[in-house]
This record gives sequence, C-alpha cells and structure tokens, in this order.
Amino acid sequence: MSVRSATKINQLLSDVPAGVVMLSAWLKKRGYGPSLQQRYRENGWLEALGNRVLKRAGDEVDYLGALYALQTQLGSSIHPGGRTALNLTRNAHYLEFSTKRAVLFGADGEALPTWFKNHDWGAKIDFHASKFLPPELGLVELEHKAFTLKVSGAARALMECLYLAPKDQDLVECYEVMEGLNNLRPAQVQKLLEACGSIKVKRLFLFMANKAGHDWLNYLKLDRVDLGSGKRRIVNDGVYDATYLITVPRALAIDAE
Repeated sequence: MSVRSATKINQLLSDVPAGVVMLSAWLKKRGYGPSLQQRYRENGWLEALGNRVLKRAGDEVDYLGALYALQTQLGSSIHPGGRTALNLTRNAHYLEFSTKRAVLFGADGEALPTWFKNHDWGAKIDFHASKFLPPELGLVELEHKAFTLKVSGAARALMECLYLAPKDQDLVECYEVMEGLNNLRPAQVQKLLEACGSIKVKRLFLFMANKAGHDWLNYLKLDRVDLGSGKRRIVNDGVYDATYLITVPRALAIDAE
C-alpha cells in the first residue's frame, strides 16, 4: 500500500470512532471511492458488515453503532425510544425490559435500511415510524463505547411507551416509571405536550403525573395543551377518570390502594 493510501486510511480510522458502521456512499462522498474501499478490505483494514456497509476489521458493532451511522451519516431521526431509551438512560428501574429487544422510533415515512433489518444484532428490533411527536424534540445525547448518539430523554421515552400502550406496553409499568420522574423540567415537558399529536398520550401522561403528585405538574400551562374533547376508552373493564376523561386500569385508579 502506498504512503498516500496509508495516510488516508489512518485519517479515516482517526475520524471515525470504533464500534460504528461506515456506509459506502458516505465514504465515497469523503473521497474514499469503491476501489479504495475494496483495497482497504483486501489489506485487512475494513470488513463488510452488509451490502455497501463497512466496519473496522475485527470491530464488534452493535445496533447502537449502526444507529450512529444512520444519525450522523444519513441524517436520520431514528433513535432508541420507549422502554429501550429508559433503560439506556437509567430511568427504567421498574420497567420490565429485555436486552434482547430494542425499541426504535423514527419520523413518519422513515424506514430502517435493508442491511440494518437483515443483520443479526443479537436483539429483536421493534421499529415504529410515527408523527405523534416532532422527530427532534426531547432527545438527549448518550455516550456509548467511543461514540455519542441521540436517544429519547425520560419524558419523551415515557410518552413513546404510552403511545404503544396498552397493546404493546403495560400501563401499570408506565406509571411505575412516572413515579420516579420527579425531576423533569417543566419547560421541556411543556414543549412535548404542546407538540404531541396524540390525545391519548397527553391525557395518560397528565393523569399519571397527577396521580404521582409531581411538583413540576404545577408549573405547566395546561391551557396551552390541546387535550381534545370527549371520552377515551384506553382499556376495557377499567375505571373512568372524570378529570382526564379516560378509562384506565383498575390498578391505576386515583383512589386505588
């Protein structure tokens, strides 16, 4: 390998953190064309992880390293959300969680690339594309291995859980998480509630915050939050809450012991 090629690969490995995916198209835009990529593979610098997807030779790449590539190389809004984000940010003390399942959210119309779906990440990928929240709102940065990626903050992650409830997420578990969120920033919660397009999510979120007795609830301007009109039956055979006009599990009734 020429000195110039060695310098280029050293620069690439210096710029790209370990443990992440490198997309072939992204590399090409930065001067690493197909022939150069092939040469790096032949010389043992890079390995193919999938079709037109590369990684450092010998590197262990998990689904978070793949998401880093989606976020930074493609500008995708796909991120760990729901129970997965709560676990990653250590807010899932009571939420039943399996490391063999990863819950991801993305903007309406987004989809996981074929190479992402076809690769075995050691975890079942549960992806949801939705427009119930703006894709950029309520995210935080998470340090993982040698890189940083965006995941849902606690308030957004809980709203994502409520979005999936009750079919794919237990509401009692959601409330157990809400009980621990006594330090949420009112301004952040206000933005999320105002931007949220799901009446179900907003009513459940406020119902649970009220039941938990969180102080930050007193600082919200609820007159600016559209809670819709009419009753919502969240579960069958539940208890009706007249404040938020929803039917909730009996275990979550305000006066339940």
